[in-house]
Amino acid sequence: MTGNADILFEVEGALGLITLNRPKALNALTLGMIRAMDAQLIKWATDPNIASVMVRGAGDKAFCAGGDVVALHQPGNEQLIVEFFRDEYRLNRTIFRYPKPYLALIDGFTMGGGVGVAILGRYRVATERTVFAMPETGIGMFPDVGGTYFLPRLPGELGMYLAMTGARLKGTGCVHAGLAEAVIASDRSEALVAGLAAGRHPDELLPELASADAEAALDEHRALIDKCFAADSVEAIMDCLAAEGGEWVEKTLATMRRMSPTAMKIAHRQLREGAKLDFEDCMILEYRLSQRVARGHDFPEGVRAVLVDKDMSPKWVPPTLAEVSDEEIDGVFAPLPDGDLTFPA
Repeated sequence: MTGNADILFEVEGALGLITLNRPKALNALTLGMIRAMDAQLIKWATDPNIASVMVRGAGDKAFCAGGDVVALHQPGNEQLIVEFFRDEYRLNRTIFRYPKPYLALIDGFTMGGGVGVAILGRYRVATERTVFAMPETGIGMFPDVGGTYFLPRLPGELGMYLAMTGARLKGTGCVHAGLAEAVIASDRSEALVAGLAAGRHPDELLPELASADAEAALDEHRALIDKCFAADSVEAIMDCLAAEGGEWVEKTLATMRRMSPTAMKIAHRQLREGAKLDFEDCMILEYRLSQRVARGHDFPEGVRAVLVDKDMSPKWVPPTLAEVSDEEIDGVFAPLPDGDLTFPA
């Protein structure tokens, strides 16, 4: 076993096994974990003894509940803002382009930065304990770690709905949304590890371990989601929902009204542009957004309100969608004067 206390690397037979090992912090990613994981994946990619790679979270609560954004909230964090997002997005690209079967066991909370470690790989396996969400707009952020690429490619307008609301999906919901290949019982995870260690391919192994499919919570609302979240602005989405009415609509609108207006407008444009870009260009765009959003008002304020002080009362600036100007959003999307994200050869 190698790595450090926060992330462990083991070789079991033909399997390279990664364990995110911060269970008390819901396995949130630190910059050190990001760098160590990227380096190990690159090493295993050319190791002839490694047939596949699997990543999992320690404990029984979370796969990975996000990046360690509280660290970004600290004063004097300018260099960390550069390095954290740059290296996280480079890791995301390593996972997306990985030449061997890469499997994420998304057992428990899977949010934020944990989504990039999981969803960008070829095989995503949920359990009955999975809780997937991209709640970034609730802390003044946008759905990053590859969300620019994969969210607009989900069925219908599910991606826009998830980005606007931070809605949570359970295991079966992840399968229905195209975010996971299968659901297995959490107590079968060791059988999954054993099968991969024996050199079996996930395509052969997963059907044997998968639980029976079931109806997902969002299925009954899919037509409404596809209708309203296809609108060409956040305001138009909310107007469409309001015209429909009903209990689910009212809850959805109440959720959206709590989100950062600036972050929602950024996310809406982000997904519409991401639908037309390849993966690398999506990550370059995300890096532009990250460097500006992390230095803006709403992201530090959202982290303070939700994760630090936990008063759950962020004061967004501007406080309404109508006050967020097109010029402000254009500025967030403009190329960076010091250069955009690049990837190692």
